[in-house]
Amino acid sequence: MTIAKMIGQSGILTLLGMGVVFSFLIILILSMYLLHAILHALNLDKDPEKKVESVAAPSAAPASDNGAIVAAIAAAVHEKELQ
Repeated sequence: MTIAKMIGQSGILTLLGMGVVFSFLIILILSMYLLHAILHALNLDKDPEKKVESVAAPSAAPASDNGAIVAAIAAAVHEKELQ
């Protein structure tokens, strides 16, 4: 087998492989559009009504607690420095 024949066969094989992948992608896209159309026709693409739960945001700590927080952080830093 000559080099020219091998290159020709590799070119054919390359084009065949790319054609198979391209056709698979086309089939995949078409099936996705078909599925979308079916789901839309059956009204299955809508989310059921979600119950909105209001989550209470944690209230901000009073200003008097800030001193306790600062003292706790300072104590932790001091203890860490002693180690």
